[in-house]
Amino acid sequence: MSDDTGLSQAEAFARIRLLRSPNIGPVSYRQLLARFDTAVAAIEALPELTARGKKAYRPAPTDKIEREIEGVIAAGARYLFHDQDHYPALLAELDSAPPIITCRGNLALASEPCVAMVGARNASGAATKLAREFAKSLAEAGLSVVSGLARGIDGAAHEGAMPKTIGVIASGIDITYPPQHEKLQEQIATEALLIAEQPPGTEPRGRHFPSRNRIIAGLASGTVVVEAAPRSGSLITARLAGEAGREVMAIPGSPLDPRASGCNQLIRDGAVLVSSPEDVIELLETFTGAPDRPTASPRTRRSLTMKS
Repeated sequence: MSDDTGLSQAEAFARIRLLRSPNIGPVSYRQLLARFDTAVAAIEALPELTARGKKAYRPAPTDKIEREIEGVIAAGARYLFHDQDHYPALLAELDSAPPIITCRGNLALASEPCVAMVGARNASGAATKLAREFAKSLAEAGLSVVSGLARGIDGAAHEGAMPKTIGVIASGIDITYPPQHEKLQEQIATEALLIAEQPPGTEPRGRHFPSRNRIIAGLASGTVVVEAAPRSGSLITARLAGEAGREVMAIPGSPLDPRASGCNQLIRDGAVLVSSPEDVIELLETFTGAPDRPTASPRTRRSLTMKS
């Protein structure tokens, strides 16, 4: 466990145990801490809450948490709790912000101005090159570039911004995914910053990726989508960024390329069209906590049109 949590060992242990308990998520975790002041007291109250309510609450087994902590230490990682000084301020603004994350590397990168870059896994060669060059310029301008270590655009963004980049993974801090990014993930963990929400040993599952995407969007004051097909994970990240009041930017592409249709749709729906790193820098330099223009989903746009 981290040696600078600012918490007693008992309270830090209880917080991890509380969050890993069945039917406890980020929102209910915070509600329990607010109600009982400490995780130790909240753990003790779970049986009583089960008796009163409809949900079954039971503390996670202590040996399971002990193994998790051993896994974090073995991976060379540390815990970061939601109310610690080094917890990223923008991420903390989310109602669904992870109460506990594990990380390796330079935490200061998450406290500096951040921009997220996401896009297609099967990205075109031109888009991959563009993402790498964009990320390099954004990092040189002082922005930490956040992405999800996926193939394609994510990997190119990390490579271009190194060492000023943050990788957010859907697995445990000790699991590499995809396997071909093993070297890149380790480089990020040692030279930049690697963040995971899932316990060590957790293999990535489909439900973990939207959770990872909210962290990517939450860390940054703006998200740039380089290339994306409709209904892609990149568009989920863009939507989450918009819902969090962050800037949503998209690089337009050919209407003949299906990999560009997601970006083109985002622009139609209100995302800011950007064609150079300078566009992104200028937009984020004036960011005040609310985007210049809201990004609505197509369904929302149709609803507004019908009502007007």
